This record gives sequence, structure tokens and C-alpha cells, in this order.
Amino acid sequence: MKPKVIAVVGPTASGKTKMAIELAKELDGEIISADSRLVYKGFDIASAKPTAEEMEGIPHYMIDIVEPEVDYSVGNYYDDAKKIIFDIANRGKTPIVAGGTGLYIRILLEHYNLPRVEANYNLREELDKKDKEDLLKELETLDSVTFERLKDANKRRIVRAIEVIKTLNKPISQIEIEKEPEFDVDWRMPVLTSREDLYNRINLRVDNMIEDGLIEETKFLLKKHGRIKNFVCTIGYQEILAYLDGKWTLEEAVDKLKQHTRNYAKRQLTWFRKNPNLEINI
Repeated sequence: MKPKVIAVVGPTASGKTKMAIELAKELDGEIISADSRLVYKGFDIASAKPTAEEMEGIPHYMIDIVEPEVDYSVGNYYDDAKKIIFDIANRGKTPIVAGGTGLYIRILLEHYNLPRVEANYNLREELDKKDKEDLLKELETLDSVTFERLKDANKRRIVRAIEVIKTLNKPISQIEIEKEPEFDVDWRMPVLTSREDLYNRINLRVDNMIEDGLIEETKFLLKKHGRIKNFVCTIGYQEILAYLDGKWTLEEAVDKLKQHTRNYAKRQLTWFRKNPNLEINI
């Protein structure tokens, strides 16, 4: 029998963490994060990483596992999270996967399988010099199907798609293989009453991040790690860096952070609408 997994998914600021913890208390569960930024040590406030107090004694996994310099791929996530799910299930507890990174969730819990391609850092450096619009044009030429899937994605994912296509010398749409899902998944999503309510939650969260020390955290990470890619490409840090560089006032940076987070939430909702097991009404 396949291990049973509860998946708590949804856009940022929708209440996934609270819901997952309540389920864990009710069902003797342990939580596996599915968030591509929570894996990084020190990325705390900008990623809304749950504190020890917020975890309420529930074991959490896939949080603070690598330094920001590490290029932690979806393949790495799949390998590590899969082992943890089986370990939790073998101990008679309930694995609860909670997060909003759609690709992590899709590869781990659904029937999709991505090709394993090692990073080509020289090619990435070359692609990183191009702006997003040029990269999208290149992707559309190389693989129109993948272009349609990724045209609203961030630059990092577009670069990775081109990297995979050029390495394997064929479109991703021709090499992705469907696999039998490895887990029996019970899909959950916090109730979202309206798009306006979600955006208000996001705006409040950003205000709280500033009060909790996002500017100081950004300064600390900048001093410790420099302008590494995973840092400067993370929503929250990139806006505060623009403020520290004098490009924006603090008010402008906060407004941009709210806007970028709302845009990210819209992309997440678009991703999760593709899952027939989820009902999204906003």
C-alpha cells in the first residue's frame, strides 16, 4: 500500500502553516515543508519561516538544511523529502507536506517526473546576462509547450528550462515522463474567501516583516553572503536591497514588496488550479 500523505497547499499568506500544525496535532503528524526558500539557513523573515513557538512542538523537516550558496534543486528536494515521508510513515505517524512551491509539490506528490540534468554553470552565467523577455523568446523557439507553461514563471526557472533543453538537445515537453504517484494524497487548502482578503493578508504580512526586522536581516545576509543569486533573487530581500542601494525609498520598497508578493500569489493560484483535487473559488 502507498503511504498516505496529507498535502496542505495554497498561495502565500493563506494560512497553510497554521492549518498543517492543527492537522498534525489532530492526526499525530509531522510536517515536511514544500517551500523553496525555507531550505536556506538564515532566510527567516522574508520567507515567513515558522518560529519554534509557531511550530508548537510539531517536528518540521526540510527547513534550514543548506546554506544560501547551495544550488538546491527540485531533484534534491524530491530525494530528501521522499525519504522523510517514508520515515514518518514507517514510524506510524502521518506525513503532512505543507507549502506553496508548486514544482516541489508536483514532483513529490503528483505523477510528474523531471529529467535529472546536472547544472551547467557556464551556460547559466551566459543566460543570466539576458533579460527575462529575451529568455522567453528563446524558450518559445526551443520548446513552445514549455514556454506556455513557464511564461509567467520567474527568471530562474526559465533559465533552468533552457539549460535542460540545451543539455539534452530536445524539448522538455518531449522528455517529461509521467510516473505512477508514489503516495496516496489527501489534498487540503485553507479556505480563501476572496482575492481581496488574500491580498490584505499579504499586505499585513509585509508590514509585520518590516516591524520584525526585515531590513536588519537583509543587511546581515548581505554582509555574510554577499550578493549571491539565491539571496538577490528572493522576494523580500531584492526590494530591501533596492532601498539600501538608494534606488527606492523605504515606502517604495515596501509597496513593491507587497506588489511582487501579490503577483507571486497569483502565479501560485494559477499553478494549483491545474490540480483537479483542489477547488479554488477566488
